[in-house]
Amino acid sequence: MKLNQLSDNAGAAKKQKRVARGPGSGKGKMGGRGIKGQKSRSGVAIGGYEGGQMPLYRRLPKRGFTKPNAKHYAVVNLGLIQKFVDAGKLDIKADITEDAIIAAGLTKNKLDGIRVLAKGELKAKITLIVTGASASAIEAVAKAGGSLTVTAPAAVAAE
Repeated sequence: MKLNQLSDNAGAAKKQKRVARGPGSGKGKMGGRGIKGQKSRSGVAIGGYEGGQMPLYRRLPKRGFTKPNAKHYAVVNLGLIQKFVDAGKLDIKADITEDAIIAAGLTKNKLDGIRVLAKGELKAKITLIVTGASASAIEAVAKAGGSLTVTAPAAVAAE
């Protein structure tokens, strides 16, 4: 095979519609923009403008607060850990750390840490060392005969 014999699959490369290039193009004269008005001109950024009326986003009350330094955890379920143990991607003889979880491909990256949740069933006796875990996940790992160590400091209870 030579370079001049290469071609795309049928329908893989669709030709772009050429707008405002004469009546035969199907989108001639005004190019699908209609007649006159603000939207027919170039350089228009209407966004949330309502023609001088108070915009909806300013009329509605504002509620809540988004914490700027909130922690974002990568979530891993026990059922998925069991699946990777069965497939031989996680070694149960060694401690399963966050780096081992990422190396196995359970999650792409750990963000602010990995948090283990109790969805699914765990049968293997494993030793997990992670940033966070739900109470039911800690209980499920202990029930299977393993141990789960949480490295992150526990949240301070409200007084």
